Amino acid sequence: MLVIVGYIVVCGSVFGGFAMAGGHLGALWQPLELLMIFGGAIGAFFVGNNMGAIKATLKDLPSLLKGSKYSKDTYMELMALLYELLTKVRKEGLMSIENDVEKPEESPVFSKYPKIVSDHHVVEFITDYLRIMVSGNLNAMEIENLMDVELETHHHEAMVSSHVIAKLGDGLPAFGIVAAVMGVVHTMESVGMPPAELGMLIAYFAGLWLCRTAFQLA
Repeated sequence: MLVIVGYIVVCGSVFGGFAMAGGHLGALWQPLELLMIFGGAIGAFFVGNNMGAIKATLKDLPSLLKGSKYSKDTYMELMALLYELLTKVRKEGLMSIENDVEKPEESPVFSKYPKIVSDHHVVEFITDYLRIMVSGNLNAMEIENLMDVELETHHHEAMVSSHVIAKLGDGLPAFGIVAAVMGVVHTMESVGMPPAELGMLIAYFAGLWLCRTAFQLA
């Protein structure tokens, strides 16, 4: 929600200030230049990324307008689940949670915490390492190292989309400059036109320059 509000404030301030200063908003509507900028950006997006990164980015785009799904209640459920599991281990031994770990969807312990069960990443992470503890094949230091490596790997994979969008954003000013330069070239080749028509082209170029500046500031 805050993202949408932020965009509305930015657009209202920029375009509202331009209009209050006497500018004509119609001069900023340049569909061909938007085609050049965004078309070039989309092409670069496909050229610069593999299929996995492209799919991950397209999948994560809707989440830009949503808040985080992890709330205080989610964390409290996670703490309560771990407390209950570890209490059961302390009272009844490690083997007592074997069925809970092997079939968490059927476990009476996990079923008390629907927010945790609905997140398969969290459930898999918990059950995988509890399963290792039950089997007794690794010591505490080895389990801790495995957990750190898996968390780092998961974090790296989760950040692929944001890195792709950041790189694309870094390239947008360049595409804006290309479109603006093309506008200058078009204007310069038309210097022999009547002043009224030439003025329209200059306004056209000014709109391009403003768009390029906005992308660069963003």
